[in-house]
Amino acid sequence: MELTRHGDVFVLRMDDGENRFNPASIAAIESALDDVMATQADGEAPCGLVTTGTGKFFSNGIDLDWMLSGDVDDPMAFVGDMSRMWARVMSLPIPTVAAINGHAFAGGAMFSLAHDHVLMRSDRGYWCVNEALLRMRLTAGMQAILSGRLTARTARRAILTAHRFDGPAALAAGIADALHDEDSLLPQAIELAQSLAPTAHPILGVLKEDLYASILPALRAGAGPVAF
Repeated sequence: MELTRHGDVFVLRMDDGENRFNPASIAAIESALDDVMATQADGEAPCGLVTTGTGKFFSNGIDLDWMLSGDVDDPMAFVGDMSRMWARVMSLPIPTVAAINGHAFAGGAMFSLAHDHVLMRSDRGYWCVNEALLRMRLTAGMQAILSGRLTARTARRAILTAHRFDGPAALAAGIADALHDEDSLLPQAIELAQSLAPTAHPILGVLKEDLYASILPALRAGAGPVAF
């Protein structure tokens, strides 16, 4: 993880190949969020967060090679930690933007929805919930974030068909808020976060708790029984 600052905006860049989620990457994201929130000691400083990836991937979801290696004592405990990290991002008292630079699959797609705003590349990358192809059940938190952040039609198509939404399709489906080319994606995400930075305040976190009242409790509850 690389955390940099551009004016009032922090940019968290995931830079580990496919940017999969495992205990190390979740701990690194949590640590970066700690650093960001340390600047909010008075609760009112202008602040925003942009999350992005590198190369071909925004995030390819859970590190299944690690999870299915047989060396993991309790994989569902990790899924719970990941879900609670999503909940933390979703309820931050600062504006957040996901700048999807490449593919966002499964947990990576869901992580993007934990942000207030989603920007995608217009020319490259797919957003896809492919658990149907992986023969994996969604946790209650995963189901909640998809059902709560997407229209019923889009959620149904995403979950039941594993459709790969490119940028224009994601924009039409309401997954993405805007599209940009490769060179302008991150600058536009930073500009959006900067324009919203004055809204950073504890009340923004309260508004998010209210807005996502059907999602956050399920994410914070952890994984629950799920077959992998």
